[in-house]
Amino acid sequence: MEQKTLVTDIAADTLRGFSANPKFLLSKYFYDDAGSSIFQDIMKMPEYYLTNCEFEIFSNNKKQITDAFREGVSAFDLIELGSGDGLKTKILLQFLVDNSASFHYIPVDISDKANIDLVKSLKSEMPFLNVNSKTGDYFQEVKKLNGYSGLRKVILFLGSNIGNFSDEEINLFLWQLSKLCHKGDKTLIGFDLKKSPDLIMKAYNDSQGHTRRFNLNHLIRLNRELNANFDPHNFEQHTEYNPLNGKVKSFLISKTEQTVYIASLDQNFHLKQWEPIFMELSRKFDLETIEKLAEGHGFKVDKIFTDTHNFFVDSLWIKQ
Repeated sequence: MEQKTLVTDIAADTLRGFSANPKFLLSKYFYDDAGSSIFQDIMKMPEYYLTNCEFEIFSNNKKQITDAFREGVSAFDLIELGSGDGLKTKILLQFLVDNSASFHYIPVDISDKANIDLVKSLKSEMPFLNVNSKTGDYFQEVKKLNGYSGLRKVILFLGSNIGNFSDEEINLFLWQLSKLCHKGDKTLIGFDLKKSPDLIMKAYNDSQGHTRRFNLNHLIRLNRELNANFDPHNFEQHTEYNPLNGKVKSFLISKTEQTVYIASLDQNFHLKQWEPIFMELSRKFDLETIEKLAEGHGFKVDKIFTDTHNFFVDSLWIKQ
């Protein structure tokens, strides 16, 4: 029943995207098991500075970050939205475990395989860690977690995932976080900062082709789950960056005029030659905007942690 609901959601979202002008697909469907694996390859690229920056932040500030989590309370729930392989989070988890902190770790990810692999690795590396993983769309999982235990909630939303949201989605997400949180609850959110456009383009238009594979995997997923007949060879990937608004946009471009049939929708969709399909937004922020987002949703910026290049910031907010 759960799988049927998931397919129904992806079918409805695909119909909405391909009925629009211009066409679009939702980036949340990138992360099936294959997509999650490709994204691991992207994060390992030297050009993809985001992972290294956040890894540095956690490595250099683990005591300050975890002290802020524990400040004024004896125990807390550590909820991570979009946990993936937990590479960076493990730095904090190990420090908390080593210092006998009382907490529960609740990783939430859309990929069941990612959750299974994460829990398996955590049980091996930190056998006494209390882990309760949840699989699903974290917008839905956030609602289910409301009133989870009565302890302080510390919510992690790392890797600049918030940069993938439109203005409306950012406001919806932060509104949901605000409703979930009680006074004194905290959230640590990763924001990629504005910087040289050359550095940004190298990260999102890599020469190794991982980004292209990541985008095309979305079409392969539609072939598998919706019985579509996309030919990935008929598309090329394109990325652009606007330094005025900090938006990186990713597209798949139809190299030829073609008609795609999606059997689960029982519909044909026509694409003109060189017609774009909007795939993903990856926004870059500045500190002033981050502060306004916090204050606009009932939070206050408590502390900020940045890397040595000031490329990236993990901003710790406290609910007012």
